[in-house]
Amino acid sequence: MDGATVSRRRRILPAVRKWLPTLLFNVGLPTASYVLLSDAGVSTVPALALSGLWPVAELLATLLRQRHVDEFSALVLIGIAIGIVTSLAFNDPRFALVRSSVMTGLFGIALIASLLFGRPLMFYFGRRFATDGSPEGVEQWNALWQYPEFRRSQRTLSVVWGASFIAEAALRAALTYVLSTSVMVVVNNVLPYMVLACLIFGTFAYGRRMQARAAGRL
Repeated sequence: MDGATVSRRRRILPAVRKWLPTLLFNVGLPTASYVLLSDAGVSTVPALALSGLWPVAELLATLLRQRHVDEFSALVLIGIAIGIVTSLAFNDPRFALVRSSVMTGLFGIALIASLLFGRPLMFYFGRRFATDGSPEGVEQWNALWQYPEFRRSQRTLSVVWGASFIAEAALRAALTYVLSTSVMVVVNNVLPYMVLACLIFGTFAYGRRMQARAAGRL
């Protein structure tokens, strides 16, 4: 086994360990809970609402561990709460499934609309995930805004991510009225993470290309 392979595995394994709890609480447990609750005779809407509590549990555990609530975590909590309340209020299984698509689509629209303001949303999400959250890391990220290529890259990513979320939301909303509820539970839990994985991989590749281009000018 050569050094490059070992180095690549050392980078991949921590990422896999980091994503496993996310996949468990956002895909595995919600899907299994819905199936078990449905088999136990719980009606569709309450089963969907209860199975949606697993992501809340993961997020709350993370917040308790970090002892810090940032804008991103607050936004996710609000979105989940709105989804559960509206699902129970309308008591319509298809609406309960479509509402998550609506939230995704609105987020995609917000990403693109943020181009009208000083800094697009991807700048803030990039700072949230690309830094360690320390004052030094945040300051270094903020300082990158002075470079035209960095500003252009953040705007480009906002368009790409926004358009992808809108397209994914439209596809899931359409499938809701074609596929059965049990199948859509799986699709709703799996498809967003497939799209997100593709976007993250593409963003890293794009970032490396931009860094190489900048280094070539030095």
